[in-house]
This record gives sequence, structure tokens and C-alpha cells, in this order.
Amino acid sequence: MRKNTFSLWAFAGLALAVAPAAPAHHSAAMFDQARSRELTGTVRQFQWTNPHCYIQLLVRNANGEDEEWSIEMAAPMHLYGQGWRPTTVKPGDRIKVKIHPLRNGDKGGEIEDAVTLDGKPLGRRS
Repeated sequence: MRKNTFSLWAFAGLALAVAPAAPAHHSAAMFDQARSRELTGTVRQFQWTNPHCYIQLLVRNANGEDEEWSIEMAAPMHLYGQGWRPTTVKPGDRIKVKIHPLRNGDKGGEIEDAVTLDGKPLGRRS
């Protein structure tokens, strides 16, 4: 009985210690949710990884130079439910994305929408 009681208290203590970290991980505070930005570029890499997927997008700036943008997405299990697959986009694909940009001005953001250059939605179920 004592062993079970100790295990229960140990588990409860661990759960309370870890709980504050869970919402912090999912915070979107770094993204400006009040603004949107559209980018057109070439996929350098599609990272189908936990805890978040990313599209590394090469975007041509006003000087004609490529700049790499890191576009954060949801976890694979959430994207899968939205029709995304690990092969939805591949290096070399040209796409348009709409993002909530990073508040600090760095080249990155949280994805809102993605389409091919001819307007076909990416990751949507038909």
C-alpha cells in the first residue's frame, strides 16, 4: 500500500512540474497574429518532424538575392489530418505561402495558407 501511495504522489508531483511547460511550448506569441505576409519562393527543404514541421523557402528579395525563410507549421499528426503528407512539397517546388510573420523581423513565420503558383491549395482534401 505504501509503495502505491508513494508512486501516486511521485506521479502527481511530476505532472505538476511538467504542466507549465506544455502551454509555453505551444505559444504563438513570437508571431504577429495581426499581420499577414505573402511570400513566393522555391522550397529548399520540407521538414516533416515533431514537434513542428517546417518549410525552408528561398525567396528572392528586391536586390535579386535569395533569402531563406523558415515557415513553421503544425505537428505532423495535425497536418496529416489536413491532407498534408511528407511528399506534399519537395525541394525545387515553387509555392506561395501566407504567413503570420515573426514579431522580431527575422525571416520566418507561422503558416496560414499555401498554394502552388497556379493557385492549387496545398494540403487540402479534395
